[in-house]
Amino acid sequence: MRVIGLAGWSGAGKTTLLTHVIPLLIAQGLRVSTIKHAHHSFDVDVPGKDSWKHREAGASEVLVSSGRRFALMHELRGEAELTLPELLAKMSPVDLVIVEGFKRDRHPKIEVHRAQNGKPFLHNEDSAIVGLVSDAQAETQLPQAHLDDIPAIAAMMQRLAVPLADILTRDSQGS
Repeated sequence: MRVIGLAGWSGAGKTTLLTHVIPLLIAQGLRVSTIKHAHHSFDVDVPGKDSWKHREAGASEVLVSSGRRFALMHELRGEAELTLPELLAKMSPVDLVIVEGFKRDRHPKIEVHRAQNGKPFLHNEDSAIVGLVSDAQAETQLPQAHLDDIPAIAAMMQRLAVPLADILTRDSQGS
């Protein structure tokens, strides 16, 4: 399992980019999963449904299953948020995991930058950024691709992704 992150300011187009890159990677025969970091309280459950009632009653985990999918919800109930390596360890093996968010973590990331946002580049301050995807050229030694060049971005992701073991090693060394 290999891992690459996407980092960028809100509105840069990370999610839109993923919705275009994932089908291309899958068409190339890769199995792809994603991890998305949310900076706010979120819910994937519907209030009033049985699974919601189980969780509200205090269940630590609620697994909902059907013939098409399953979802496991884990309530932290005051425990610390899991680290990216802890979350990665919970994922089923695939060829590539793309991490959206976690921009302050030390895993290798590709910066997604949109000039219209008026925000500064992140790569100048983050040595974990290993590539740049933007609608504007930047003066950098990092590999670059245009936001609209989905094949080039997919190739960059595959080339810059690192084995899961590398991320777990970095985490255990505190880097």
